[in-house]
Amino acid sequence: MSKTAAAAVGSKNLTKTQWTLKEMKRNWIGYVMIAPFILVFILFTVAPVLVSMVISFTDFNLLQVPNFVAFDNYIRLFLDDDIFLLAIKNTFVFAAICGPTSYIMSFMVAWFINELEPKIRAVVTLIFYAPSISGQVYLIWGTLFSGDSYGWVNATLLNLGLINTEIQFFEDADYVMPLCIVVYLWTSLGTAFLSFIAGLQGVDHTLYEAGAVDGVRNRWQELWYITLPTMRPQLMFGAVMAITSTFGFGGVVDALCGNPSVDYCAWTIMHHLQDYGGARFEVGYSSAIAVVLFAVMIGANSLVKKLLSKVGR
Repeated sequence: MSKTAAAAVGSKNLTKTQWTLKEMKRNWIGYVMIAPFILVFILFTVAPVLVSMVISFTDFNLLQVPNFVAFDNYIRLFLDDDIFLLAIKNTFVFAAICGPTSYIMSFMVAWFINELEPKIRAVVTLIFYAPSISGQVYLIWGTLFSGDSYGWVNATLLNLGLINTEIQFFEDADYVMPLCIVVYLWTSLGTAFLSFIAGLQGVDHTLYEAGAVDGVRNRWQELWYITLPTMRPQLMFGAVMAITSTFGFGGVVDALCGNPSVDYCAWTIMHHLQDYGGARFEVGYSSAIAVVLFAVMIGANSLVKKLLSKVGR
C-alpha cells in the first residue's frame, strides 16, 4: 500500500476534532500568517459585538458600575419609545426602497459599462463612481433645493409662475424623505458597483460559447444562466454592502436636513443609536438599539443569501 493510500485510510479513522487538529498542525504556517488579522478582527469586531449584547441588559452611563436590568431596555424600546418605532418604520422604508434599487442599478450600470471599450470603460466608470466619494454632492443638492429664491429649483418654479413663495424643501416633511432617497441613490454606485464590474470582467467567455451550444439564445438567458451564477461571490459582497449602507442610512439626512430632521420624518435607527449613545450617554439603552439593528441586518443578510442561491436555477 502506498503512503498516500495509507494516509487516506488513517484519516478516515480519525474523529472530526482529531482531523482538524492534524490539519492545523500540518498547515501551521498559514495560521501564523493570518493570526494578526484574526486577532484584530476578534478584538475590534467580535468582542465589541459581544460586549454590546451584554451591556444591553444593563443600565450603564460610562461613569458608574453597570446595573443589571434584564430585558427592561428592550421593553422600553418597543413599548415605551414612540420615536424608536418611528425610526424603525423610516429605516425599513429607506432599506426597502434604496437597497434593492441601488443594488439593481449598480449591476445594470456595471453590465452596460462592461460592454464598452477598455479606455472608454475607465472614463465612464469614474464618472459613475465619482458621486459616491465626492463630498460636493451634498453641496450641489443643497443648492438645487435651497429654501430661498437662490435655490435653482425654487428660482425655476418662481420664474415659471408655478409657485408664489419659496418651498422649504428640507424643512417640509413631505419633501425630506423623497429627496434623501434620491440623493442616496445618486451616491450609491460605490464599492459594490466596482465589485460588479470586476466580476463581469472575470467571467470566462468560453462559457458563453458553451451556453450557445447548449441552447442559450439571447443576452437575458446568458445573464441568468451564465453571468449571474459565475458572479455569485461579487453578488453576495454587493448585497452585504447594500444592506450595511441602507440600514446605516443617516449621513445623507444629516448633511441635507440637519439632526434631527423636521418632525423626525427621516429619523432612523442609526440616529436613535447615536442620540442615546453619543449625546445622552445611556450606553445600556443604546446597546439594546445596536443589538436590534444587528439582528435586523443579520436577518436581511440571510434572506438575500437565500435569494441569491436561487440565481441561475
